[in-house]
Amino acid sequence: MTDQADAPPPDTAPPDTPPPDVPTGHKVIQAYLKSLDGSPGVYRMLDAQARVLYVGKARALRARVSSYARPTGHSPRIARMIAATASMMFLTTRTEVEALLLEQNLIKQLKPKYNVLLRDDKSFPNILVAKDQPFPQIKKHRGAKKEKGTYFGPFASAGAVNRTLNQLQKAFLLRNCSDPMFESRTRPCLLYQIRRCSAPCVGKISEPDYARAVHDAEQFLTGRSTKIQEDLARQMAEASEALEFERAAGLRDRIRALTQVQGSQGINPKTVDEADVIALHMDTGQACVQVFFIRAGQNWGNHDYYPRAGVDVSKPEVMEAFLGQFYDKHDPPRQVILSDGIENDDLMVDALSQKAGRKVDIIVPLRGEKTDLVAGALRNARESLARRMSESATQARLLRGLAEAFGLEGPPARIEVYDNSHIQGAHAVGAMIVSGPDGFIKNSYRKFNIKGDDLTPGDDFGMMKEVLGRRFSRLLKEDPDRDKGLWPDLLLIDGGAGQVSAVAEIMATHGVQDIPMVGVAKGVDRDAGKEEFHRVGQRAFALRHNDPVLYFVQRLRDEAHRFAIGTHRAKRSKAIGATPLDEVPGVGATRKRALLAHFGSAKAVSRADLPDLKAVDGISDALAQTLYDFFHDRG
Repeated sequence: MTDQADAPPPDTAPPDTPPPDVPTGHKVIQAYLKSLDGSPGVYRMLDAQARVLYVGKARALRARVSSYARPTGHSPRIARMIAATASMMFLTTRTEVEALLLEQNLIKQLKPKYNVLLRDDKSFPNILVAKDQPFPQIKKHRGAKKEKGTYFGPFASAGAVNRTLNQLQKAFLLRNCSDPMFESRTRPCLLYQIRRCSAPCVGKISEPDYARAVHDAEQFLTGRSTKIQEDLARQMAEASEALEFERAAGLRDRIRALTQVQGSQGINPKTVDEADVIALHMDTGQACVQVFFIRAGQNWGNHDYYPRAGVDVSKPEVMEAFLGQFYDKHDPPRQVILSDGIENDDLMVDALSQKAGRKVDIIVPLRGEKTDLVAGALRNARESLARRMSESATQARLLRGLAEAFGLEGPPARIEVYDNSHIQGAHAVGAMIVSGPDGFIKNSYRKFNIKGDDLTPGDDFGMMKEVLGRRFSRLLKEDPDRDKGLWPDLLLIDGGAGQVSAVAEIMATHGVQDIPMVGVAKGVDRDAGKEEFHRVGQRAFALRHNDPVLYFVQRLRDEAHRFAIGTHRAKRSKAIGATPLDEVPGVGATRKRALLAHFGSAKAVSRADLPDLKAVDGISDALAQTLYDFFHDRG
């Protein structure tokens, strides 16, 4: 791909004050036409401060850009965008498919004001049958698929995975414990006692029998459950005839567990084996997209999205933008079943097929079972958007009330809430949660590992100063002009006058003195509902006991506390599970397991002689020397 006609960015100026000598509008766009040809590519429209307003793709750049050069005939949204355009940038590509993929990457990266934008783009969990052990582990997995094993998914939520795992444990008795725990067991754990695991850790099941259970679980997760249940029913009948009633009862429980898994998956389609069912509902410029995941002929849950749209954006435009951005991160299934067609369906099919490495079909059904699936997804989208709009109206009232209670200039668009968590200073973490007009913005949450070596254990003031100092240092670096929406309109600090003074000191150090900040502290008897609010240089005050704004602040404070506690517990658990072997260069997970299995503990490894270390499978002479030197150099 090549650059074309890149206009130089204008001189910098305050974000809300366009330079008076910079022309904008359709005549600026018209001037680019003479340098463009019929090549496919991507164009960017920029305002007078060089901020990207819009990213678009084109089969032929000159033809597409010429449509913006007309002075009339545009929708209100496009007319506003053209009027604000001061320059354009172009990238030519070899194919239109390449232009589509590049467009979606740029939209997600730049988040232009006038594009339809997918705001919630989290990854989905999978079930992993890990194959790096003779007795594979079954577990939840999220993120890159780097671990050796078989992956099943995606599931719509962690809850859907957990429910399925719970029933699979009952049905197939596969282990879910970590490898170090598995290797260190000397007797069965509680899961064996309650018939959730076959206890391969202590030899209660042979390797071939366990392998058959793994195979059955994989068959079930790929939709081949009928034969498994028939086999289990036959085994149960044989056990009953042989008067092995305990074994028959166990097989009965496994059949029941399989039935519960199928029942919890909702309505499973008969004619659709692998598809995403995507339905769009729009109302007064707001949109909800509902995605149902069908895998192995089973419904693995649904998830709703609320892309940023507008009153004059069409359904095909929203649907096409959603597909491009959604599948930029997620693997496409064999079929994508839509409630509404898109303009460039052939182009999208090529792009998704290229990403998947196989044929992907896009279908807008008119009859049959697929229309029923779309109707169900559409009903969910309609109901979800109605709830969202109702919640947004309530949230807007609360934000107005918050502005009035705290004397703000207007309702805050971004509230950041901070809290710390530690036990007598150990494993200290800071946490930041974010809320706005649409509720909690969870992809903006941040955690801070407290690094200050000079802090006194348990020094909450010092911890809060470190957290806010790092936060504002990063903001000044990433968004110095405050035009990316990263700066808060209100800070809420969990604490009283002392924490507020500490944070005010940090803000003054960074030259940030125009952001309102309020400390939230329990009253004198530390009773919830009697919170006091502290501001710099002002007397503490309280809200009436039944004020909705008070409940709103309590929810914000409790969410920050929940996130901080969870982060602290995760850090503490990691520290408890750590061993000195984690610090030895060249010792990864596999060699660590081999050493622990051979010696029984990290302490025994540290005391081992060099010949004993060399005797461990997978430990070379050089690594054995490294291990020996590491522990003996430590004294």
